[in-house]
Formats: sequence, structure tokens, C-alpha cells
Amino acid sequence: MQKNMTYKMVLTAILSAIGVVGGSMFEFTVGVAKVAPMQHLINLISGVLVGPWWAVTQAFITSLIRNLLGTGTILAFPGSMIGAFCVGWLFQKTNQLIVAAFGELIGTGIIGAIVAYPIASWMMGTTGAIYLFIPSFFLSALVGVVFGYLILKSIWQRIIVHQQEQLGIGRKTNRD
Repeated sequence: MQKNMTYKMVLTAILSAIGVVGGSMFEFTVGVAKVAPMQHLINLISGVLVGPWWAVTQAFITSLIRNLLGTGTILAFPGSMIGAFCVGWLFQKTNQLIVAAFGELIGTGIIGAIVAYPIASWMMGTTGAIYLFIPSFFLSALVGVVFGYLILKSIWQRIIVHQQEQLGIGRKTNRD
């Protein structure tokens, strides 16, 4: 149990750090949102590897640090945290990477965008319509999910399953 907790805590910290640095390096603006596909890539990886609650923790830490550094917006919180939870929860239920990937698309790209709209209106004074949020959030999530899925598929059997077996925390999963 202790190995499992330490593994998840360390991996969450590492993924948060990658999310902060990568989110600052790879970003562009679409509509009213700053698109940072690295966060979605990290959400997919963390949701699959550490589960929903640690993935939410990673998304919160990454969003908080990026906001403190001025490289993110308040909209990062609802989008990334909802998406990270959906990834982890769906992967726990199905053990399929493709389903987890769709969890990020739906969680961030649709639900997160809908939740972000009133926050943007209230805290940022944005007057745009909700239909401006969904395409930008969805596009960002799609780019990150495609790369995250390809990374996970390419390293799944050789690295991830082997590492988890070594730590005694692995489980049988369907990687497709």
C-alpha cells in the first residue's frame, strides 16, 4: 500500500511539473480561450496511471502554478479538473485507453467548457456566447488527447506495465 501511495504521489508531482513547463511552452489562442494541449496530454496520462483523484490533484496543482506564474487563466481549473476526473474514472471502469481519451474530450472539451462559461462571465467579464468556449476547449483537448494516446500506446506494455509489476501495483488492462 505504501509503495502504491508513494508511486502515485511522485508521479503526480512529476506530471504536474511537466504540465506547468509544457503548458507554458506549447500554447496558442483560439477564440476566447488560451489553448494549452499539454494539459490534456498530462490529464490523459495521469488519469490512466494514477486514477481519478490523483489526476484531479495534478490538474489543480498545474492550474494553480500556471495561474500564479501568469501563464494560465482561471478557466484552467474547471476544464482540466473535470477532464482529469473523467479520464481516471472511465479508465477505472473500463480499463481501455480509448475510453479514457474520450473522457478527456467530453470532460474538458464539453463539460469543462460549459462550466467555464459562467466563471469567465463572472470573473473575467467575458461577454461571448457559450458556443465560443466549446470549440476552443474541445480543440485543445483533442490535440492533447491525440498525442497522449499515442504516447501511452507506444510505451504501454514495455514500460508502464513492467514498472507497475515491479512495484507490485499493476493490474491487467486493455490498452486499446
